[in-house]
Amino acid sequence: MKTMFKSLVAALALSTASTAVVAQDEYKALQDIQSSGELKVCFDAGYMPFEMKAKNGEFIGFDIDLGKQMARAMGVKYVPVNTAWDGIIPTLLTGKCHVIMGGMTITAQRNMQVLFADPYIEIGQSILLNPKVAGEVKSYRDLNDAKYTVVTKLGTTGEGAIKRSMPKATVNLFETQTDAVLEVTNGKADAFVYDMPYNAVYAAQNEGLVTHLGEAFTYEPLGWAIRQGDTDFLNFLNSYLRQIKGDGTYERIYNKWFESNSWLQQVQ
Repeated sequence: MKTMFKSLVAALALSTASTAVVAQDEYKALQDIQSSGELKVCFDAGYMPFEMKAKNGEFIGFDIDLGKQMARAMGVKYVPVNTAWDGIIPTLLTGKCHVIMGGMTITAQRNMQVLFADPYIEIGQSILLNPKVAGEVKSYRDLNDAKYTVVTKLGTTGEGAIKRSMPKATVNLFETQTDAVLEVTNGKADAFVYDMPYNAVYAAQNEGLVTHLGEAFTYEPLGWAIRQGDTDFLNFLNSYLRQIKGDGTYERIYNKWFESNSWLQQVQ
């Protein structure tokens, strides 16, 4: 893996030099990663099972393992940069991290600010219900009524899904997904709209307190995000993703976090 990374960087540098003159102020993440010996990765901890804070204070999760594996392949140190979601893109753009590996859905608006690698996983929005309305709400369409209070995290694709699919609902937005979903658990809201993997884990942890409508009603590809114009890094990320999906590394990490719940005991 380490040899592959060095060879790929060399080939990309040669290709760039032979086809175009790179502006002096153009940012090149691969060069910075090599010179610093660090891969700085942005995420917002608390998104199960992608990135979480364990009881021992360490960050764990699907995205965390993918990032650590990438850093090992590069022969550099993995440096986690836990960042509030509403500031995660500015953190990337100001150079405080090299890449966002944090369950970010690829959207047109985000793509105007960042460059996305190929999707590494595909998910969608699902719904957690308070049991008192579970008998009358069978799908997202039923929530399109002012009598229902629907909650989600501010600035997420869940917010967009609510606006598109249930515009008549009463909507409350929260800074974190934890605060939002607790409104449903505590009976202060009827439904929580959020990413299906998170909802599935939360429902398993809080059996009887919420009801999960587990069929996703949106299609959302997640991608690693980098600064615009950095095509060398984009090429590396796409090549690396193909490599780990082909050699079984991706499947091993995926199964650890999505096919098993043994990791739950590590989470706060």
